[in-house]
Amino acid sequence: MSPRITITGIDNSAQTQNECNMSSISGWPIRQLLFCLLTLSGLTACSDELTRARPYVLTTATTGGTYYPVGVALATIAHAELAESEGISLTAISSAGSLENVKLLRDNQAQFALLQGPFGAWSWSGEGPVSSPQTHMRSVAAMWKNVEHFVLLTRLVESGTMDDLKNLDGERYVLGARNSGAEQTGRFILETLGVDYQEKFSLAYMGYGPTTSAIQDGNIVGMNIPAGAPVSSITQAYALLGDRMTILNWTQESLDKINARYPLWDWYDFPPGTYPNQDELIRTVASPNVLVTRADISEEVVYQITKVIWENLATLQEIHGATRDMRLDIAVAGLGAPLHAGALRYYREVGLEIPERLIMEEPATPLDPNVEAPEPTPSQELRAADTL
Repeated sequence: MSPRITITGIDNSAQTQNECNMSSISGWPIRQLLFCLLTLSGLTACSDELTRARPYVLTTATTGGTYYPVGVALATIAHAELAESEGISLTAISSAGSLENVKLLRDNQAQFALLQGPFGAWSWSGEGPVSSPQTHMRSVAAMWKNVEHFVLLTRLVESGTMDDLKNLDGERYVLGARNSGAEQTGRFILETLGVDYQEKFSLAYMGYGPTTSAIQDGNIVGMNIPAGAPVSSITQAYALLGDRMTILNWTQESLDKINARYPLWDWYDFPPGTYPNQDELIRTVASPNVLVTRADISEEVVYQITKVIWENLATLQEIHGATRDMRLDIAVAGLGAPLHAGALRYYREVGLEIPERLIMEEPATPLDPNVEAPEPTPSQELRAADTL
């Protein structure tokens, strides 16, 4: 069920409307008659506008990363292309990141969400930090790459690879804000690579902006900043610290380890000059960010939004450089939950090959975006009181 807009004072206007309808207009002064006619026409126009462009909420992440500006761009494009013609509108909101987005989607406080790729897989299967399967979740698209930036002060670097994190001895390191997607995926990666961060690190919890300030001020020795490249937090840190900080490289062995359970990551190279004062190529890894929605959002709404994203990709890429990784031919790669029927319809139209695991037979949902989707049953939806 999508959010509704309430007009403050609509009851008073309705009372005026009733008075106009019930009173005899014979003998009315022309000014009073015009007032009633304008009131009635104004109410009709407001009602038409509300019906025409009900907003769906797209939840993103903190404003210092890539999710929020890209989410705002997506919402702006969707509104410009669909509000008048299809009555579909998106509103982007900031959040704590992927884990909170899973909860907001579950509770129908958001109807669309951006997630890190592992959260898409964890949510559908009920693994990792998401203990209950999110059976209401459906995939829309694999978006831009979420690139791993594990940073360490150069004075602590020996091999220049992720193995250097094993050499820390009580130093302060940031994996992300508490309960954020960055923290959760960071923990998964370090545990998989055999880095005993609970013993080796003094963990601090901060968002991207404060983390950048902390490493510049010498209050931490390293940070985990997963985001679309180039990410502003790393750019700012490099501009001040230069060769005093290092983005750690990955080895094939490390890549194979994290792909053993969820084959989501692939190589991602930073050519020299990707960041200020970066003189050498850096080889790290990346997984797709994913756009997800709820199963009870109508097929037509999701179809139109999916279509708008890919038909306006050039515009999106002009707005934010991270989205230059997006390509229609890999739009279903790395998705954890099955495709929504609307997204599936679009990808079939453009001739994409869809893996069987992403196809789910759904009950019919309204095609008209102005018709509410049915409330999910208890078997389809988790209760708000349930933990993830």
